[in-house]
Amino acid sequence: MENSVKLWETPTAKTIFMIAGWHQWADAGSISSGLPAYLVEQTGARKIGEIGPDGFYLFQLPGTHHLLRPEVQMKDGFVVSMSQRTNEFYYTGDEERGLVLFLGEEPHVNEDSYADAFFDVVEKLGVKRVVILGGVYGSMPYDKDREVSCSYSLQTMYPELQEYAVRFSNYQGGTTIGTFLVGKAKERTLECVTFHGFVPAYEFGQIGSPAQGIRIESDYKAWYDIMRRVNHMFDLGVSLSDLSRKSDELLTSIDSDIDELAGEMPQLNIREYMDELNRQFTERSFMPLDDIWERELGNLFDDEE
Repeated sequence: MENSVKLWETPTAKTIFMIAGWHQWADAGSISSGLPAYLVEQTGARKIGEIGPDGFYLFQLPGTHHLLRPEVQMKDGFVVSMSQRTNEFYYTGDEERGLVLFLGEEPHVNEDSYADAFFDVVEKLGVKRVVILGGVYGSMPYDKDREVSCSYSLQTMYPELQEYAVRFSNYQGGTTIGTFLVGKAKERTLECVTFHGFVPAYEFGQIGSPAQGIRIESDYKAWYDIMRRVNHMFDLGVSLSDLSRKSDELLTSIDSDIDELAGEMPQLNIREYMDELNRQFTERSFMPLDDIWERELGNLFDDEE
């Protein structure tokens, strides 16, 4: 294992899975960076290791100014704190089943060495499957289940992944950190999946007027829809009630924002635009059999009452 990797605990659960995310380009709705951090807090996961930053990050490029540099906080000339590039592994679980949570900073250079360090840890910990998170913005209904795009490392995984109401990507172009690592996992014959959630974003405008838009910074609805899939895939048993509540509150807030904007600028025909999005959108809802039974039993008891 590369010297850049430090592990001070090796979990011994019989089955271990991993959820991984990054501060990266494909982080719409903070799916890649916010959701892993949320899970660390919710599960009480403890830090068990890290990938050191040396050799993976640039200090500056001409024209980028402060974009790549660490951020410093000073008081009266004294350096109080300075940000650091972090790539950290956390763990939660019991003797039977464990979950590794990873949150990192997308590397700027030496991506092959970075991938080697990452998958060295995956193999060292005996992780059965890695799910990598990402997000992209797009025009779609905000009150429908989020579209989830999927890529994977081994062809044998395809029949199972068809059950998760995903859209298999046919993308061609520059890679994200997620799809890059899926390709590297293929070389090692490791199970690796990306779930990229599509996050609603709207730009309303007309000639001669400033653009008006709505963009979701933390898309709890996407977090919830993706975690329903991951929870089922890994049989985690992680409570999603808090995410469900946050999701409902988010949808209510967006509905209010759209009503307000439509009232202030009726010439933009915002409600008509949203209705057209709904007509064109085909919703892919993930509903595993156990969820269906739970829903139907609940309806049955409601009818008896």
